[in-house]
Amino acid sequence: MNDIAHNLAQVRDKISAAATRCGRASEEITLLAVSKTKPASAIAEAIAAGQRAFGENYVQEGVDKILRFRETENTDLEWHFIGPLQSNKSRLVAEHFDWCHTIDRLKIATRLNEQRPATMPALNVLIQINISDENSKSGIALDELDALAAEVAALPQLTLRGLMAIPAPESSYERQFAVARQMAVAFEALKARYQTVDTLSLGMSDDMDAAIAAGSTMVRIGTAIFGARDYSK
Repeated sequence: MNDIAHNLAQVRDKISAAATRCGRASEEITLLAVSKTKPASAIAEAIAAGQRAFGENYVQEGVDKILRFRETENTDLEWHFIGPLQSNKSRLVAEHFDWCHTIDRLKIATRLNEQRPATMPALNVLIQINISDENSKSGIALDELDALAAEVAALPQLTLRGLMAIPAPESSYERQFAVARQMAVAFEALKARYQTVDTLSLGMSDDMDAAIAAGSTMVRIGTAIFGARDYSK
């Protein structure tokens, strides 16, 4: 077993253990492999080990990978855009990705809706919540969610699937869980209003256990699968 396959197996085991501890089924939680800055060869190893959902932060890099693997007939892969999205890059996301996790204003949602090709399924989108109220983070406040969700849900080429957040680092499990529960409560309320809502993208390597216990349905894991990133390239 190669390193990436081994790492994936370990991460899946951790997800399963975390789910079992809180009485959930591991099948309820999707593992999103964060492959930003990683070469196609590393993604190919993950695909060979059964991974199908990948997250990219940089638009052009993600598009290049999507096109490359489309050529190799890996047609069942899911590509998620999980980085901040500038208006001038929205068309590339609309035309190539399956998901966008970082909707935080109507302008971006409207552009994605207008630019999504009619021949493709609707783009799955998540509204990003700035749950820790950090100036450095994208996302909206929880009290802005109802209004934006109603506007996004009305766009025909988008499908509102749920919420995403990147909480501030917390040293204690209790604090991680408290923040994650805030997100889970908002997610449950949204799910009660929109039939398409089924996804809470919450939890990374350091807070995955608390996120799963709180109700996350998707965790975003990068370094634990692919190793440390090299940003010098």
